[in-house]
Amino acid sequence: MGLRINTNVTALNAQRSMSNTRRALDKSLERLSSGNRINSAGDDAAGLAISENLRAQIRGMRQAKRNAQDGISMIQVSE
Repeated sequence: MGLRINTNVTALNAQRSMSNTRRALDKSLERLSSGNRINSAGDDAAGLAISENLRAQIRGMRQAKRNAQDGISMIQVSE
């Protein structure tokens, strides 16, 4: 009694195609549901780098504003 392995190339190709389509659909749904243009570095690496740089600048400016407000408060208390 010999061992026989059967393959169904057509079914394997259909499965691979469906898997690729599912991945593309998942990516599209992620973009639509988040509302963001960039969800990961793979979407736009340069845009993500620029965005992160701008976010860091905004955080720095917010902290500078808080520091200035704290300084004004200290001066007002000392008067």
